[in-house]
Amino acid sequence: MAGTEKKNSTKCQIINYIINQKATSKVELSRNLNLSMPTILSNVNELLASGIAVEMGEYESTGGRKAKMISINPAYRYAVGIRITAKHVGFVLVNLKAEIKKYERIRLEFSTEASYYSHMRDELERFLIDVENQDRILGIGISVPGIIKPGDRMLIKSHALQVENYSLSFLEQAFSLPVYFENDANAAMMAEDLDRYKNALYLSLNNTLGGAFCIDGKLIPGENQKAGEFGHMILVPGGKKCYCGKLGCADAYCSASALTDETYQTLEQFMARLEEKEAGAEEIWQEYLKNLAILISNLRMAYDMDIILGGDVGGVLTEYMIPLGQRVLSYNGFDRDISYLKNCSYEKEASAVGAAKHFLYEYVKECCS
Repeated sequence: MAGTEKKNSTKCQIINYIINQKATSKVELSRNLNLSMPTILSNVNELLASGIAVEMGEYESTGGRKAKMISINPAYRYAVGIRITAKHVGFVLVNLKAEIKKYERIRLEFSTEASYYSHMRDELERFLIDVENQDRILGIGISVPGIIKPGDRMLIKSHALQVENYSLSFLEQAFSLPVYFENDANAAMMAEDLDRYKNALYLSLNNTLGGAFCIDGKLIPGENQKAGEFGHMILVPGGKKCYCGKLGCADAYCSASALTDETYQTLEQFMARLEEKEAGAEEIWQEYLKNLAILISNLRMAYDMDIILGGDVGGVLTEYMIPLGQRVLSYNGFDRDISYLKNCSYEKEASAVGAAKHFLYEYVKECCS
């Protein structure tokens, strides 16, 4: 590795380590990254001088001089994330540590009309109106349900939005900041710490069911950008009709929509009735857990990696991991526990956060060059 390239790689290591810690010290950086103290001092001093890192106090003394606590400056840069669904739009503002500083979800039905783009632009301006230092916003990451051809800004197909071969450039032109588009499930996977989950699968349990997976910390899109479309795997042959037109898709049984109907119009209403131990809600929930357990068991056998439960349902599953795990084990004769089942890091708007993180990643890479 050439000298400049090695120096940039080292700097990236240090920045990413600091970002993923609440606080650290020069000694800890040297020890955990296996880098010499002169290398740490040179890089950390450069980061402190630029303002991207800050000193935030001192550790308790262990006998010698107190070590300075070093952290990333979260307000140094921001990014916006937007999640588009058929009937809603979610906005998030995240800082350099990918912490959500502001969140809002509005009802806005998707349309290919110009009025849809201008309405979204106006809503974003309203969302950001009280945000200081807007010049620190790097860009806007937008998650979309469907198959995206990234280089062409083309939405190849979206059952959820009912469009095919739709150019996203029209939407991009509505904003003055740089825009990045990503499939919603891929974006939700990106919201997770890919240093922690080097090999993992993300199951996105929203009103539609999607998924993504990474190997060695890299998303695998597939040859035709269709990898991770777990919602359209057949779970019950000849079963319920899916919105895609097929019968028995996993989406019809394991998406959030499987829990809502005329009685329970929203997931929040359903969960409230479930907590009240309403018999109808309890029956639906047990059937849902059974189907989800079958899907999880199949995915575990196929991929043999951690499975992150995300999306709107993933956000409420924390309290139900034991009964879900028991069902999973009853279908899987190879695993003795369910330690591979993980709860998502972001209960709301994970895909918006992941899309926004694209700009944070790119900015860190730029800082390292």
